[in-house]
Amino acid sequence: MLTIDTLNQFYGESHTLWDLTLEIPVGQCTCVMGRNGVGKTTLMKCIMGEESVRDGKLLYRADGDASGSDSGRDVSSNEPLDLTRRKLEERARLGVGYVPQGRQIFPMMTVEENLRTGLAVRRDGLRQIPERIYELFPVLKEMRHRRGGDLSGGQQQQLAIGRALVIEPRLLILDEPGEGIQPNIVAQIGEVIRRLIKEDGLTVLLVEQKLPFARKYADRFVIMDRGRRVAEGDIAALSDELIKQHLTV
Repeated sequence: MLTIDTLNQFYGESHTLWDLTLEIPVGQCTCVMGRNGVGKTTLMKCIMGEESVRDGKLLYRADGDASGSDSGRDVSSNEPLDLTRRKLEERARLGVGYVPQGRQIFPMMTVEENLRTGLAVRRDGLRQIPERIYELFPVLKEMRHRRGGDLSGGQQQQLAIGRALVIEPRLLILDEPGEGIQPNIVAQIGEVIRRLIKEDGLTVLLVEQKLPFARKYADRFVIMDRGRRVAEGDIAALSDELIKQHLTV
């Protein structure tokens, strides 16, 4: 689905991502882990186009016709597209959904208005919120006329995920979806991730610090340290030794 090829990123003269190479396989949940400040969120922002990269490539494959009117080519042949220099909205039209850390919903807009903001980048021109969103998150339908800022933290996170799903992405990026919300909503989000993979064939790239969540809902793990990939594998291979070496404080 996504190949990250020798990616380097800088903030000014500070080198944050170092020759980072990763494979994000289709139809699985890959969890990126690591201590605070190792570059996890920076990597997600680079994939989505919120941060520029110095060099390297982001090679993306999507099934079906995800070209969009302004992408310049048809990806139905499954040839990789280099996303590296594309704008954020182009990446969204190509099927990359993004839920940033902190959710970033519009607090003065209603739930329905927040969800409708995602429709602008749908490549098929649909102007109605897909019923699938309300099926996955019934609370959003119940509260669709309430302002986003009036929702609880867990409800806002569901809204942020729903907004990303409005475009019907093939790759969904989630940056710490369980941060600061109640455990029962965290579990609901985990179950939604597994449903999306099983029922919709979605590929998920997840940043998560909570080990129980990662072990229950992810298929693969990647550990980062100081902007580099230091370990990866099937989630069953996430050993106590790796945790002690790279994840414990």
